[in-house]
Amino acid sequence: MRYDFAPMEGVTTAFYRRVHSALFGGADRYFAPFISPTSDHLFTPRELRELLPENNPGQTLVPQLLCKSGEDALWAVRGLADMGYEEVDLNLGCPSATVTAKGKGAGLLRTPDALRELLDTVFAGAEVRISLKSRLGYTGTEEFPALLELYNQYPVAELILHCRTRQELYAGPVHYEAFDYALAHSRAPVCFNGNLFTAEDCAAFAAAYPAQGAAMLGRGAARDPALFRRLRGGPPASREELRCLHEELYALYREAFGAVNGMRRMKELWSYLLCSFSGAEEIRKRMFRTKDVGIFEDCVAAAFRELPLRWE
Repeated sequence: MRYDFAPMEGVTTAFYRRVHSALFGGADRYFAPFISPTSDHLFTPRELRELLPENNPGQTLVPQLLCKSGEDALWAVRGLADMGYEEVDLNLGCPSATVTAKGKGAGLLRTPDALRELLDTVFAGAEVRISLKSRLGYTGTEEFPALLELYNQYPVAELILHCRTRQELYAGPVHYEAFDYALAHSRAPVCFNGNLFTAEDCAAFAAAYPAQGAAMLGRGAARDPALFRRLRGGPPASREELRCLHEELYALYREAFGAVNGMRRMKELWSYLLCSFSGAEEIRKRMFRTKDVGIFEDCVAAAFRELPLRWE
């Protein structure tokens, strides 16, 4: 099975992807956190830093767009093709209230006319593969058959399906019955996304769906950076590897953004990494309460010095 690393805003940055791929590997593809093209039709310096191929060595990267304007999305698709990308993903699944209020991400799922306009324009003009990352609907799963009927009208390279609705955010069980429906009725290949946190979860999924070709892992891979490697039969992350991940990434962030902003960016990652340690509650409270770089660094040192890894 192919395993992709999901786009995670604030976590799977270009710096993170570079360090992760060198230390752990295993992911077949990385999806970059979305960029939001505007009518200015210019890539910002931050977007270029994230997406220029020379900033993403040693990995297969798929850019992702968050947009409701077909014209703006198509401009970005063509610009990314000029950079050498052969596939671009459209985000139809982000459930954030600030995103959906603008009619973007999962907000498009409740406006079929706007969604159709976006897809019509992009698929009519794109010369690269276009995949869709979608949820099952905005409010309820009963919306999904109509959505899939719409998607089936386009040459979608792949449908990456987070098997929840927008209203469910990331809580509650995933809807496997909807995934079964997608497998039976989608013209495009379907990639599963949702609640595959551990190697055991992935093994159970593979046993239940032996013919399934692809799955996307997000929060589980952020918690356990060696998860993709473990799925290939490799070892779990060592304490020293996790320390290297922290030190190399922290150094890159400090150099690029300064000590305080570097710390803030690392806290995003540590909100997941601390799940790899047992008994991390007190360190977690102290780490995320502080605004002091020195105290943050003390918390990191204490985690590596005092806490056992969950798989040890």
